Amino acid sequence: MKTKLKSIITALFLITTLISCNKTTQNTQTTVKNDTISKSAAPLVEKVLTAEQQAALTPDVVLQSLKDGNKRFINNQITARDHSAMVRNSANGQYPKAVILSCLDSRIPVEDVFDKGIGDLFVARVAGNIVNEDILGSMEYGCKVSGAKLILVLGHQSCGAVKSAIDDVKLGNITELLSKIKPAVTESQNFKGEKTSKDKNYVDEVGRNNVLNAIEMIKTKSPVLEEMLAKKEIRIVGGYYDMTTGEVKFME
Repeated sequence: MKTKLKSIITALFLITTLISCNKTTQNTQTTVKNDTISKSAAPLVEKVLTAEQQAALTPDVVLQSLKDGNKRFINNQITARDHSAMVRNSANGQYPKAVILSCLDSRIPVEDVFDKGIGDLFVARVAGNIVNEDILGSMEYGCKVSGAKLILVLGHQSCGAVKSAIDDVKLGNITELLSKIKPAVTESQNFKGEKTSKDKNYVDEVGRNNVLNAIEMIKTKSPVLEEMLAKKEIRIVGGYYDMTTGEVKFME
């Protein structure tokens, strides 16, 4: 009886010891894992661009920077940034690289699309990425006054404003806005297919023509930017955003 009791006690001791060791191992693994996550998730303290660094940039370098950033966005390799530090560091001035004219669409996070941080971009947003006097004045400020080297007009797939222009929607101030997209509809009449907002390819055709029209309007309606373009101080290019992949196809 004593021998049997002793065996039971010994077995219970061994089981308790094994459970304790297993918990210790799990805790150690969890600690190591957490340390690894903490280190890998540490935000990059990226320095905000200075006036000297901005002045040294060329339009071609800035364009390539946007292309490279978009590749990182597509591959889910967005740069980790310490936004709080960047906010503080940019408080006394800004020296952005480019001006982006984008549609109002909420599905296009412009800075993320090009993997850029605080102080990197001037972003103007309006439905249909249309150009008017206020947008032109903003671009002139961004380039002539603040030194940006590139203007990018960014259109996108499935644009509601483009579809509305195709459908000849009339509603309040939207009517006037859509009138600025209508020339792209007219220029897309040679499209081989159904010329309605239900045809995705036709919407893309109108959308791309709308981007090209915006670029032409910037050149012809702003003597300030036209002069900078002639001197090769800036470039003006287009881009078309793929809503399913996040890729920007540049129209140079």
